[in-house]
Amino acid sequence: METMGRHVISELWGCDFEKINDLDFIERTFVDAALKSGAEVREVAFHKFAPQGVSGVVIISESHLTIHSFPEHGYASIDVYTCGDLDPSIAANYIAAALGAKTSENIEIPRGMGPVQINQQANVR
Repeated sequence: METMGRHVISELWGCDFEKINDLDFIERTFVDAALKSGAEVREVAFHKFAPQGVSGVVIISESHLTIHSFPEHGYASIDVYTCGDLDPSIAANYIAAALGAKTSENIEIPRGMGPVQINQQANVR
């Protein structure tokens, strides 16, 4: 089976406290990141926690972008999953730069590669 999508899981450390604690800034950044990658934005939902932290999602026609921030640790975890020809690294790298991450680590996982191993494990008795 061909890859149906690409999923970037990104760990961001040393982020700017104010930026990763600002719901409006994060929402704008994620929408901009989606658009810069060529995605079509469908829905946007973000939540600000007390005393700090933001979680949210941008639903795109091609899948989604998500975040959960921990401002007290300068840390944010993000996911960018795209189907089709879009490169999720474009959005992930844009977000890391916008949040002022001093260190980032991206792991890219191809999605939809086939159920062979899953089916073999499921059929073991």
